[in-house]
Amino acid sequence: MVQLVGPLRKELADSVSSCRVLVVGAGGIGCELLKNLVLTGFRNIEVIDLDTIDVSNLNRQFLFQKKHVGKSKAQVAKESVVQFCPKANITAYHDSIMNPDYSVEFFRNFALVMNALDNRAARNHVNRMCLAADIPLIESGTAGYLGQVTIIKKGLTECYECQPKPTQKTFPGCTIRNTPSEPIHCIVWAKYLFNQLFGEEDADQEVSPDTADPEAAWDPSEAAARATASEQDGDIKRVSTKDWARSTGYDPVKLFNKVHYTNSLFKDDIMYLLTMDKLWRKRKAPLPLEWSELQKQEEMLGGGLKDQHVLGVYGYSQLFSESVKTLSSQLAERGAGAELVWDKDDPPAMDFVTAAANLRMHVFSMNMKSRFDIKSMAGNIIPAIATTNAVIAGLIVLEALKVLSGDLDQCCTIFLNKQPNPKKKLLVPCALDPPNLNCYVCASKPEVTVRLNVSSTMIQTLQDKILKERFGMVAPDVQIEDGKGTILISSEEGETEGNNSKFLSDFGIRNGSRLQADDFLQDYTLLVNVLHSDELGKDMEFEVVGDAPDKAPTPSTQEEGKNITNGNKDSAQPSTSSTVPTDQDDVLIVDSDEEPSSSSDCGALKRKLLDAETGEAPAKRQRLSQQQHADNEDDDDLIALD
Repeated sequence: MVQLVGPLRKELADSVSSCRVLVVGAGGIGCELLKNLVLTGFRNIEVIDLDTIDVSNLNRQFLFQKKHVGKSKAQVAKESVVQFCPKANITAYHDSIMNPDYSVEFFRNFALVMNALDNRAARNHVNRMCLAADIPLIESGTAGYLGQVTIIKKGLTECYECQPKPTQKTFPGCTIRNTPSEPIHCIVWAKYLFNQLFGEEDADQEVSPDTADPEAAWDPSEAAARATASEQDGDIKRVSTKDWARSTGYDPVKLFNKVHYTNSLFKDDIMYLLTMDKLWRKRKAPLPLEWSELQKQEEMLGGGLKDQHVLGVYGYSQLFSESVKTLSSQLAERGAGAELVWDKDDPPAMDFVTAAANLRMHVFSMNMKSRFDIKSMAGNIIPAIATTNAVIAGLIVLEALKVLSGDLDQCCTIFLNKQPNPKKKLLVPCALDPPNLNCYVCASKPEVTVRLNVSSTMIQTLQDKILKERFGMVAPDVQIEDGKGTILISSEEGETEGNNSKFLSDFGIRNGSRLQADDFLQDYTLLVNVLHSDELGKDMEFEVVGDAPDKAPTPSTQEEGKNITNGNKDSAQPSTSSTVPTDQDDVLIVDSDEEPSSSSDCGALKRKLLDAETGEAPAKRQRLSQQQHADNEDDDDLIALD
């Protein structure tokens, strides 16, 4: 007779109570998961999260209360969960999972790892650590009403990085600075402006007109003359936007006129834009705003929440003025050299972006947006639904019980849909896929080919943009396979910093050269084949070619799927489920007016939860091929299984 301990077999109950498990992330899913674990009988739990509690978390992350705002999520979650089960032995870390202290040996202490993350870099890292430690990993994600859970096990299933990733959605600098045509362009510009005035200045986030715009109609000699004029006007040399703002005492009126291109201290920027003849031949030209000419307008607000009202131009000009005064005071209080960091949950920062973006929309003849809408786009938010988090957290525990029972063959990817499928089910299980033989992470000998210009690509670019950003390494060591073992990059501080400003060609690297990149923390080695090219696309520094996952494939038909954007920082993509042969990471989201035939299988139901950096709404039956840091280990209610 089978012995039961509560709802579990005695053998399984013993395993549950004695095993050690790691939960990465203590946000929306993490809170629900921790509660479920202790109530199921798990007694040895470790949880890690770098984030602190914000007021905006309180509506769905039920382990936190108002008195906890500003405190460590991991620590408060521990304190709250032990009230459900005082016998639970929970260890909390207020730290980044990417800290070198959490090595492969650390991961080997656990029978199982469960992710509740909100960013790709951290998930890439945990994926690699679990592969190196040969520990099962349960990935999960939610996006509004949608969610999914899947298992990753070395050698048995696809890993998190086996399938192509949608690349981050970006916008050309000339579009942001010269010819915005969508509200998101104005919102991005406003966030750039915040950094230019109050934060860390970045040359790639300039907000002044772009004189290098290829659509400008100037001939070379005229362009040179205009460039000279833009550098000096009345013998006044240009200074940084922040320095100029400081020189005005952050006077809102002067900032307004500068920002909105009239009566600039140096150049009438809007007139400067209008002289770029070609820009306005097929576009409506922008209309300048003048502070002194703005008349107070009668605001027709109507009902509803304040954040959902759209103010008039005068209202946004006043909001701009008030937010500038508040932010400049905050900056002054922090002392010389201080910087502010934009945060969607910081009211003055959000007010500034709302006002600046809307005023720019008005200048370029776009309909203005409410604060709520702008926050959704600027913060890349899809409204979080606590019930979805609860369902997914429950499924994580069910899959964990299968793993501890030794029933990996019964594990599956489970999708939570917004609408029932033809079989009237909201929860749809799909079989796990085997590893991708061409995966640059879990293949037996990971290898990729990168096309770049060896004469213009610096070692710093190789380290930061290719190895760290593109391939997810944390602390790479790189040597040339030239028989000499020439070291390009060392993870030891100070050893090779002198190489950073040198070009690849300076080390004899040419077409066909091979580089070996090692990340000892991740126990990961990648062989990089260099393919030299003088003809990369505009603004393209490198390109991954061949079979290595690089970008989301283009659907061959409109019937292949429909994407869901995740309004938070990252996306959830199924990486380990059976799909149609031509597309292993797609799922059709079944809407009430768009049900597939009853013969559709799991392949027809797979969805890709794309990167949510843009905060765009779902497009029906069409995949968006592109969507938009690394240590916020809170799911913040979207986790993407890329």
